[in-house]
Amino acid sequence: MQNQNQNISDDYLQVGVIATTHGIRGEVKVFPTTDDPSRFRMLKSVILDTGREQKILEIEGVKFFKQYVILKFRGIDNINDIEKYRKMPLMIPRSDAVELEEDEYFMADIIGMRVETDDGKDFGIVKDIMETGANDVYVVDSALHGEVLIPAIKDCILEVNVEEKKMRVRLLDGLI
Repeated sequence: MQNQNQNISDDYLQVGVIATTHGIRGEVKVFPTTDDPSRFRMLKSVILDTGREQKILEIEGVKFFKQYVILKFRGIDNINDIEKYRKMPLMIPRSDAVELEEDEYFMADIIGMRVETDDGKDFGIVKDIMETGANDVYVVDSALHGEVLIPAIKDCILEVNVEEKKMRVRLLDGLI
């Protein structure tokens, strides 16, 4: 599962959020929202989404510190030039995203997806994804049952259709 949300449009995926500055030379600590932060080493640039505009930032350096990725952007050499972008998302074009394996999906494609049961009845909407050690768990907002947690395992998830934004599930005993 790729932990990447969409903000700009369906053509972009979020790979991280600027958490804070790092030092005084324009570096930032980025909280990665991808399941493999080492992918930042392969990125040449990211798109900073300020909410009002999108700025392409060329990556000059990548380091790792605890759960953060430390990024240095070309042309940003001062803490004052980057500090205003704290808490803002970093995006990449979907075309630059990693190839997914079979039965892997971007979180942005799953959240908001309609869920129906194996007998074709409308069940609800995926509103969040919880990452656990064993498998992801889809948090489904069901009009009839409230919040329902459905493990992302083959026994429960029968079909995922990204194009139609629809998921078909089998509700095992004890889920509702």
